[in-house]
Amino acid sequence: MNVKAIMREFGIRPSKRLGQHFLIDESPLYSMLEAAELKEDDGVLEIGPGLGVLTLKLASRAGKVVAVEKDPALLPALEKLAARHKNICLINEDVLKLNLEQIAKEYFDGKFKVVANLPYYITSPIIMKIVENRHFIEMAVIMVQKEVAERLSASPGTRDFGILSVAVQLYAEVDLVCRVSKSAFLPPPKVESAVVRLKLRENPAVDVEDEKVFFRVVEAAFGERRKTVKNSLASRLSLPSDGIREALKKAGIDENRRAETLRIEEFAALSREIAKML
Repeated sequence: MNVKAIMREFGIRPSKRLGQHFLIDESPLYSMLEAAELKEDDGVLEIGPGLGVLTLKLASRAGKVVAVEKDPALLPALEKLAARHKNICLINEDVLKLNLEQIAKEYFDGKFKVVANLPYYITSPIIMKIVENRHFIEMAVIMVQKEVAERLSASPGTRDFGILSVAVQLYAEVDLVCRVSKSAFLPPPKVESAVVRLKLRENPAVDVEDEKVFFRVVEAAFGERRKTVKNSLASRLSLPSDGIREALKKAGIDENRRAETLRIEEFAALSREIAKML
């Protein structure tokens, strides 16, 4: 697909406000398609199709593609593209406002996959929306900023391990698929990109008795990364240090460790003990 020619034909200029960077190198798309393990009867939700470079590839492999595009300026080009493919459906909407359960019922047979080059400025909210709708989404293959990809796939004990890592890995198996150069886009972004695959789990990877308490503990622990987990929890949760110390002891966690060294299982054990104090 000649992206520059399409932009000239429809008078399209990338929107800085919407963080638009159109993919001109199609090689990463094949890695995305391979990772998505698409079958002929699969339904796919594409978020931010842009000029339809990925949309075309998806339509050739999946049974149905629902492409959600917020920018009305891109619709004429996408409508021309969709007119040639009966299995492409366009929705002009902000994906964050969409009811994905309704989308699953209306357009797909209950479940679907997400394959998308995500808009950078709303990456994290979209990822959390995907995780929250894991009962309808079996897999997501997404292109994101390299920094976000590293946080999503980070292991405990590494610099990139944080709240996003825990929140996503609790409900998904995360794989780093490939890295994508700045030069693959027009205009080139300021950062490198990467593709990650999330295989969603309907049930959490570890037993979490109270999700609200669990995430409250995780957020508090990472709230002051330079402090020990004991001091960060005492400060952020406004709980007595002696109580925090006892909770850590019962959870089998050294009070002098920092949040990024804790495994998800340890956060779950700690949250069960902290819940008794709240």
